[in-house]
Amino acid sequence: MKKGASCERKQAWISSGKAGAGNGFLMEVCVDSVESAVNAERGGAGRIELCSGLLEGGTTPSMGVLQVVKQSVQIPVFVMIRPRGGDFLYSDREVEVMKADIRLAKLYGADGLVFGALTEDGHIDKELCLSLVALCRPLPVTFHRAFDMVHDPMAALETLLTLGFERVLTSGCDSSALEGLPLIKQLIDQAKGRIVVMPGGGITDKNLQRILEGSGATEFHCSARSSRDSGMKFRNSSVAMGASLAHSEYSLKNSEEYLPSTAQFFMLVCLPLCYNLPRLCFM
Repeated sequence: MKKGASCERKQAWISSGKAGAGNGFLMEVCVDSVESAVNAERGGAGRIELCSGLLEGGTTPSMGVLQVVKQSVQIPVFVMIRPRGGDFLYSDREVEVMKADIRLAKLYGADGLVFGALTEDGHIDKELCLSLVALCRPLPVTFHRAFDMVHDPMAALETLLTLGFERVLTSGCDSSALEGLPLIKQLIDQAKGRIVVMPGGGITDKNLQRILEGSGATEFHCSARSSRDSGMKFRNSSVAMGASLAHSEYSLKNSEEYLPSTAQFFMLVCLPLCYNLPRLCFM
């Protein structure tokens, strides 16, 4: 199996007419299926975050999904390394699972890895993260939204820099990136280009422009999910395969191919920002 090489994969940058990476911004889309990955690439995503368990905030995907996604898309695929939902304080056995998943993800062609770990008092777990970063190399690493649970985000950002993370995903330690916009702006100002601060959490076509202009971010993260009806004709409405609050087995979640809602997304949001090149630019 061929290992991923992020420098050889194309990334889609949407020109913003501003200074920054590629003179534009990159859209990372979180997906949990091959269909969603293909739709995300067709819709203009520059990178995929591949995970499972989106209702739990994302957990490690199966290697089968990773293998087929890599065969189906050309853009970089970053793989979530998270052994379970819940907090980010991991046991020794969970750490062993994370290490095994990192090795397998690299073997099956991941272009980057995404993880995060905290101490019981809400600080970055330096020792664990350092060992995981070393295991991930030479691939790039993203610290996920465990960052939004830290005690001191400004200090945590400096810690991530010393540990070698290339980027951090954050909603600004708030319920959404829009609500956390002031802190996101502070983090980007503090980072000074040393690490990518990537807004994520509740980003939609209605608030993207405000978040981009208010933060100065060059990358952002979204899921762009929609629902479609199952193809099942026989249905047993008395049985649910999961928690009682889970969505119906007969409603399938997937990232849209940006048709037509995402076409509108680019027409209404991206293109007004793209006054230098009014189309997607591939690098």
